[in-house]
Amino acid sequence: MIEKSWFAGLNKKTTVAVLTGAGISKESGVPTFRDSDGLWKKFKPEELASFDAFISNPDLVWDWYQFRRDLIHKVQPNPGHFALAKIESLLPNFTLITQNVDNLHRRAGSRNVLEIHGNIDKNYCVKCQKRHDGTQFNGKKAPRCDCGGLVRPDVVWFGEMLPEKTIQAAFRAAEEADYFFSIGTSAYVYPAANLPVIAKMAGAVFIEINPQETPLSQQAHHFISMPSGEALPEILRILESIIL
Repeated sequence: MIEKSWFAGLNKKTTVAVLTGAGISKESGVPTFRDSDGLWKKFKPEELASFDAFISNPDLVWDWYQFRRDLIHKVQPNPGHFALAKIESLLPNFTLITQNVDNLHRRAGSRNVLEIHGNIDKNYCVKCQKRHDGTQFNGKKAPRCDCGGLVRPDVVWFGEMLPEKTIQAAFRAAEEADYFFSIGTSAYVYPAANLPVIAKMAGAVFIEINPQETPLSQQAHHFISMPSGEALPEILRILESIIL
């Protein structure tokens, strides 16, 4: 049960930050990182999602990511994604932080998105750092940049640091939030799992949305045991009744 009273103090000046994890994308049918199929069953993700693996066998790693892109492109944003985009349109001070690389938030219309683990639809050259956005590379072989360098997916691999500017912006958003939502995340992956704690310590109302409890559920002011695709449209209707 979602109570309207939980949002009674919320208005257009309210600062809201949202953290999303694999759960919201799973509702769209996005396979999890460790799902396997056919050829890929014999590989561990750690053997493919690393810079060393890419340099050792760029075509193999690129082919795996192309396989994952193809799966993701077959699914669509779900009502939870669309509700978050509409909530952003209601609240000028809104930041969406996501651990997902599937680009579904942007496809749903979200604009102020911090992708702390990168975006599978973006790429860059390992030699000159030139950006290669979009999906212009569709082959199974790792493409080359104009400079001759290998082009890799713009995602965070094992052993790599999170993009500094992005994660710092995420921490700022958590510290400044009046309301902080944690949605569909296991709360086991750090430093993202620290964000709700930081927000609550700074005075935010902390709301968690997840069908199952997580290590952070007992710390939430309000725990909503529902799929995000059900909970977020209901929250959107409540916010529209308050703000509009």
